[in-house]
Amino acid sequence: MDLVIRRYRPSDKDTVLSLFSITTLGLIQPCFNMAISSPLYITITLALCVAGYLLGSVLGAVVLPGAWVGLVYCCCYGIYSGYLRRTLKTDMQDIPGKFLSRPDDCYWVAEAEVEGLAKIVGMVAVVGKENGNERYGELFRMSVSPTCRRMGIGARLTETVFDFCKERGFSAVMLSTSSPTQAAVALYKKLGFSMVPSHNNSSAFSWILRLARVTVFRMKKQL
Repeated sequence: MDLVIRRYRPSDKDTVLSLFSITTLGLIQPCFNMAISSPLYITITLALCVAGYLLGSVLGAVVLPGAWVGLVYCCCYGIYSGYLRRTLKTDMQDIPGKFLSRPDDCYWVAEAEVEGLAKIVGMVAVVGKENGNERYGELFRMSVSPTCRRMGIGARLTETVFDFCKERGFSAVMLSTSSPTQAAVALYKKLGFSMVPSHNNSSAFSWILRLARVTVFRMKKQL
């Protein structure tokens, strides 16, 4: 794929917001699949089915486990749809102001020719931060079009962040991601990131995260 990675332009906004929405909402089903297929949740579902049947109702054998499965799905949906709503109302509404107004920040899009037309197929942002004496880049908003995955786009975008952070004199790149993004976690590990201890700062209620069996990871790569 002939890929061009360039800085974000204001004319990219609608396409970028659409791609970000698609990739974020696309995490709901993997999140649900991971949760409901866990041995614990399979056991709970079967136990509720048996409990409903023992209560003397075939309908109960369907309704009880169905309600449980529905609750798990609602938790998965709430985590990612809520995150999307908050993000679209805040920094994604003002990408130039949030990500392009300082020399230590940047926002890139990956553009490729698809059916003869230039199309945005990925994006990533970085924000310069400080923690004590350490200056590092925080990687944000990594998204790759579902139709263009496994083509090295995520790796190219991440390497663009590395190059930028080295130029700015940062000592490391940090990021946060969640357990349903298994392919992304594998990519980050392949590119040299490692897990670091962190507190879970997700705005989702902790019980929702627990029911959805979502873990938020903090990862770091030394430059």
